[in-house]
Amino acid sequence: MLMCHVKGCVADNFPLDVQDAEVESVQVEFNEPFMRRLMNKIEWDALVKTSFAVPLLLLLRFPTSHLALQLGIDQLPAQVPDMIDEDFLKRIHRVVLETQVTAGKMVCRGCGHVYPISDGIPNMLLQETEV
Repeated sequence: MLMCHVKGCVADNFPLDVQDAEVESVQVEFNEPFMRRLMNKIEWDALVKTSFAVPLLLLLRFPTSHLALQLGIDQLPAQVPDMIDEDFLKRIHRVVLETQVTAGKMVCRGCGHVYPISDGIPNMLLQETEV
């Protein structure tokens, strides 16, 4: 959920769209106090917008894998609830900490610039003409 830094791209540059994503799940121990602190730092609208970017075709092809439906992405509310219980924190934990995009690309909605993702690392370097 990084933002585009192409010169002149100032509108609709956050969050970047995740496209053609290969997603894998990793096990991370749940820590409720940490998740409660993390909730204050999450840009909620960007998280929801990016989480729903997981292609439906990917979900249909791999329904038993640890993807969006099992991650609870389909259940993220538009707004953070007033009362945050442990179950809600566990869903956020699965989306934020246990889901990794290993390959694909991030595309800016404002200028269309493509940032490739390889081995789980987005290439955010720009050409000289883009800086």
